[in-house]
Amino acid sequence: MPIRNLTPFHDPLFRKTSKPVVKFDDRLFALLDDMHDTLKRANGYGCAAVHVGILRRVVIVHDASGIIELINPTITKTSTATQRVQEGSIAPGAPRGHVLRPTHVTVTAQDRHGNPIIITSEGFLAATLCHEIDHLDGILFSDKLI
Repeated sequence: MPIRNLTPFHDPLFRKTSKPVVKFDDRLFALLDDMHDTLKRANGYGCAAVHVGILRRVVIVHDASGIIELINPTITKTSTATQRVQEGSIAPGAPRGHVLRPTHVTVTAQDRHGNPIIITSEGFLAATLCHEIDHLDGILFSDKLI
């Protein structure tokens, strides 16, 4: 699969809200596959479609068990407990810094075929999910630096 160009961190595209996915078809499958390869090449932990210039509600994250694909994800539950996490981005020109994130999150989404899924996570995975899902709403981690 092709490796796509990454959107620079200061591109105004990152401030836009991504649109829901309504078609679960070959075009979506190609986007997900390209995002996998792009994330692997960037040696990162997460990728929102906006990272490759597409304003759709699509996120992939790398977990110890492999890649998790989330279509139209929504954070449905967060812990009151927080953690301080050092974050960066695969976007060229991104800073690094510490952000407070919930220690636990639950996310509802769809898989690549439109089937509903629920992910309950903690620690670094919870922070990564928050970071990538924020991108879908035009929120950058740099807005939350402490």
